Amino acid sequence: MQDPFFFGYGSLVNRATHDYPRAAPARATGWRRQWKKTRLRKLAFLTVTEAPGVEIDGLIAAVPDSDWAALDLREAAYLREPLREVAHAAGDGLDIHIYRTRPEHDTDATDDHPILASYLDTVLLGFLREYGEDGVARFVATTEGWEAPLFDDRAAPRYPRFEVPGPEARALIDDHLAPLRLRLIRAR
Repeated sequence: MQDPFFFGYGSLVNRATHDYPRAAPARATGWRRQWKKTRLRKLAFLTVTEAPGVEIDGLIAAVPDSDWAALDLREAAYLREPLREVAHAAGDGLDIHIYRTRPEHDTDATDDHPILASYLDTVLLGFLREYGEDGVARFVATTEGWEAPLFDDRAAPRYPRFEVPGPEARALIDDHLAPLRLRLIRAR
């Protein structure tokens, strides 16, 4: 029996955040990324929503022996479901799953749920490595919810798998975020 795969579209694109084998760039059709408010925490979650005709870049990787336990724990705020339309070069007939936030955790709260800068840096470093600068641009273009403020925790990262961008990568990330005019919240 062949191992199943996950499709990562955020931090799982950055191979430094996991050690899942047989990883390969992939593109899912019918999805868009979104920064979402939930009842679980006062920070935005990156999730996906169905969006006919939209394609998002990501990374697929094997889940050895169908042992989803560790990944399901890492993605505990998310539902795992089968993904149908995904292009990749990892072989035919793969069973690929995607995670998205659980609808019962959604909230229409009016308070801020900022995007964590250390998380975003880690995500965009993964896209930069897998897809180059064009991949970073496509991530920004295929993600909704940029009206959320950016919580600048770069000096004291709160994301547990944070990867420090080098000066060139940091400048590139900042250049792609600048047109979004994100409201910045400084860590105290």
